[in-house]
Amino acid sequence: MQVSVIIVNFNTRELLRNCLNSIYSQTKDISFEVIVSDNGSVDGSVEMLRSDFPQVILVDNKANLGFGTANNKGLDVAKGEFVFYLNSDTLLLNNAIKIFYDYWKQHESEQLGALGCNLVDGENKVSHSYGYFPNAFIVFRRLVHHLLTFYRLNFLKLLHVDVSKDCKAGNYKYYCGDVDYVTGADLFVKNDAAFRFDENFFLYYEETDMEFRMSQKGLRRLIIEGPCVMHLVRGGIRKEDEVVHYGSFSIIQSEISKVRYVKKHLSKSVAFLLKLLISAQWASPYIFKNTKKHFKTLWRA
Repeated sequence: MQVSVIIVNFNTRELLRNCLNSIYSQTKDISFEVIVSDNGSVDGSVEMLRSDFPQVILVDNKANLGFGTANNKGLDVAKGEFVFYLNSDTLLLNNAIKIFYDYWKQHESEQLGALGCNLVDGENKVSHSYGYFPNAFIVFRRLVHHLLTFYRLNFLKLLHVDVSKDCKAGNYKYYCGDVDYVTGADLFVKNDAAFRFDENFFLYYEETDMEFRMSQKGLRRLIIEGPCVMHLVRGGIRKEDEVVHYGSFSIIQSEISKVRYVKKHLSKSVAFLLKLLISAQWASPYIFKNTKKHFKTLWRA
């Protein structure tokens, strides 16, 4: 087996169906298996897999274990020489798996750690595909900016001003070459137990953490030209109220994971200051009903 494709699913039945159809229609001339690690979906995802995709290896976790842990459950049964971590909200637009595999085999002498490509969104515009390892300055600059933006939006909402126009998609540019980390939406790596996800990260920063460990071993992380993958949800423009979005489950988990990453790789003092700033944001009456039950997790992170 050359490649094991691992997909974590949580209540994304139709997105998952489309993703699987794209894998089986686009992937040629390579031996591969598809593993779906399902985090307790209640939308019929498991039933759909069993009836429509019996060739898929299903890991039924029965509960939402988080992104990293679910990927590790898939890795436990993966037989491929390589692993391709793929989000359920993606579509392969060409023979991407074979292109990733061939590139790795042709450059094995270059100390490779991870490969990815320039993702595109539903409008075929370049989407978030890679990032930089956070340092203290970057962390605080971004958080203070978000905090100021958030409370400005709070004030506008208090005045009954429509703030939906403040919700904008990221302005990402096409790039190929070395990066700090490849986003976890399309992450091609060697099947190596040394690079399992740290299960302390429930959602977000797990691929950043893993690829930071790769960097410590001198392994390269690259965005390459050739594979074409569409990332539908991350690349879309949000339509909901931006203030409410700051209190969404995914953003809450992202902030908690950010604290864990900072504490693990930067310093406990920086993590403590980060908790204070995040708490100031979470105290907003517009999102407190969503954030209040997560304060304990934040401060224990």
